[in-house]
Amino acid sequence: MAKRVTIMIDEDLDKKLRILQAKMIQQNQTSYSYSKVINEVVKKSINK
Repeated sequence: MAKRVTIMIDEDLDKKLRILQAKMIQQNQTSYSYSKVINEVVKKSINK
């Protein structure tokens, strides 16, 4: 279950996340939410 939270993200990280989101949209030819991108990046970094 998802939980709504508010966080502050530095501009440089936001730009990188937006670029990653755009790549995922191009690869999958479907919508890809900003939240989904953030969740995947955090999961990858935690599961290392």
